[in-house]
Amino acid sequence: MKTSPVREGALPRGANLMPSMTVAGCMERFHVRRGHEKKTGGNAGLAKLAAEAFDGASADVDGRFQASFGLMTSVSGEYADGRLVVDVVQLKGEDLQTFLDEQGMEIAMESRRRWSTFLDDATGYNAKQRGDKAKEEAKNISGAKSTINMAHKTLELSTSLDAEARQAIHERIDALQAVLDEGKSPTEGMIKKLKNLL
Repeated sequence: MKTSPVREGALPRGANLMPSMTVAGCMERFHVRRGHEKKTGGNAGLAKLAAEAFDGASADVDGRFQASFGLMTSVSGEYADGRLVVDVVQLKGEDLQTFLDEQGMEIAMESRRRWSTFLDDATGYNAKQRGDKAKEEAKNISGAKSTINMAHKTLELSTSLDAEARQAIHERIDALQAVLDEGKSPTEGMIKKLKNLL
């Protein structure tokens, strides 16, 4: 089997230099430290941070910014519901390889550095803290789904629950499901309230 030679420092086709970035069309939400959005100046302050980190930053009337830099052909975002909501489109495949051949790894690494600095400044959390928050959120989402399944099974199998208890369980299930349907993470307290009814 014939293989093509690999240049030193070359990446495999489609390699993702910035794994924390999202695929086009997918919004990514980051926790924002309490009070940090206000300290930053809301969406106007966020657009200013984007202008410092990226090229060609502009903001629409709602304060949502649009910018780009290096590997990132488009970065847009805003504060919404206490979160930083961003959409990043980055080069991949043939376009990425062409970019690396023409611009080099230095610009690619600078793209990564700017992205990370922007997230630090916009959220008030460093990379480790953002990762910890994401793990906590995933744990709560998984716990909520598991508790909802357990509640449905309890409702199905239990013969000792009266109508009032069943209604209370259904209300808690609906409240948890509504939070999940919004793409948010329920609090541990919300999950515990349902567990306590089972």
